Amino acid sequence: MRGEIAAMVTRMIGTLAVILVVSAFIGGSDNISKAFKKGKKWKHSVLIGLLGGIFGMYGNISGFELNGAVVSVRDMGPMLAGFSGGPIGGIIAGLIAGLHRFTMGGVTATACVVATCCIGIICGLLAMKWSQIMRKPLFAFLIAAGMEIFHLSLVLIMVRPFSTAVDIVKQIAIPFILINAIGFAVMIAIMDYIDKHNSLIGEKSRLQSELEVARKIQHSLLPVFNEHYPGRDDLEVSGFMEAAKEVGGDFYDVFFVDNNHLAFIIGDVSGKGVPAAIFMASCKIILQNCLRNEVSLKDAVETANNAICSNNDAEMFVTVWVGVLDLETREIKFVSAGHNPPVLLRDNRPWFLKCKNCLVLAGMQGVKYRENTAQLQAGDMMLLYTDGVTEAEDAEHNLFGDDRLLGCFDNKSECTPDEAIENVKSAIDIFIKGNSQFDDMTMLCVKLK
Repeated sequence: MRGEIAAMVTRMIGTLAVILVVSAFIGGSDNISKAFKKGKKWKHSVLIGLLGGIFGMYGNISGFELNGAVVSVRDMGPMLAGFSGGPIGGIIAGLIAGLHRFTMGGVTATACVVATCCIGIICGLLAMKWSQIMRKPLFAFLIAAGMEIFHLSLVLIMVRPFSTAVDIVKQIAIPFILINAIGFAVMIAIMDYIDKHNSLIGEKSRLQSELEVARKIQHSLLPVFNEHYPGRDDLEVSGFMEAAKEVGGDFYDVFFVDNNHLAFIIGDVSGKGVPAAIFMASCKIILQNCLRNEVSLKDAVETANNAICSNNDAEMFVTVWVGVLDLETREIKFVSAGHNPPVLLRDNRPWFLKCKNCLVLAGMQGVKYRENTAQLQAGDMMLLYTDGVTEAEDAEHNLFGDDRLLGCFDNKSECTPDEAIENVKSAIDIFIKGNSQFDDMTMLCVKLK
């Protein structure tokens, strides 16, 4: 007898394993799971019911015959169909699995038909009211155990002679209840995991779409340079920005303060991603308004710093290089708030336009900023950039550095701003050799013809 019980348990566990694997495959396959979920609710219930019925039939075929009874994990099909497809799915699976069991004959055939159909309906009704509770493995185990106790009770009520029913129940009760209950609990856990995984994938896709929109909005905030803008024959301007993530904290801007003065700004916000992008947009607007409203550049930067500090709950900061070019005299006034010095190219010789750096914007209210002056000449080219350029790393964590940046401009006085930026980008690509970009990379190039 012990050998028969061992064989029965082994057969049931093997069948259960196959059902679990197939169910997990169906739930994890996008195309198959979409086919089951597509369409109206009743169609979904019918498809789930058919699948549960097939599982029940497989349980019958793989079951173990014992004293005229077929001991199996048949009830798994209707239970799962009821959980996923409601009472409709449960009764369909119960009828298919039950009628198939009836054709196999035996003293428990009729009782199994009634039990299997009732189990499908009951699980469907329970899922309609307590779906979230049933998703907890412990509750799923208890519900399934209750269903199997109900099944065995029907066997005791309907099978005659009663002594035969008692004998069957005595032999199979414990493994029959435990295996089906454990199997149902495991399947619920698998289904819950798959649902959460699919939800995460959907949420990730939604976030990616939103980030793509944010990226487009961020780029739309940058000025577009063409033959109409800046609209001066004596000036060429080009810009480039590439965020390390979908959106970043770098920015540049070029705009007319008045008819004879053109402002150039480049900035690098601390941090990356969406918070940096939002802070960047705020800083850009504040700087633009202050430069247009204040008479001196120094006052404009100080006013902007105080305004940014007053609404800086995130405690972020931004490095900025801002200059205002007098288009008549070619004198440029500039302020560097913790930013990299620009490269100035004159007569094929590049050098850094250095000055004493001031504190970053949003670092502290009331900071005084130093205004610097430089005299540009016809043919001069100036490159503004963020530290993502000089701090680009190769696989060995070597930095691109200042010297390599200057080397990009050797004997390049005849090139256009577009070409100058492309030269730097190409040099960086060659240097990093495919290493991933860690920081935002932004450049703004200006040339006086």
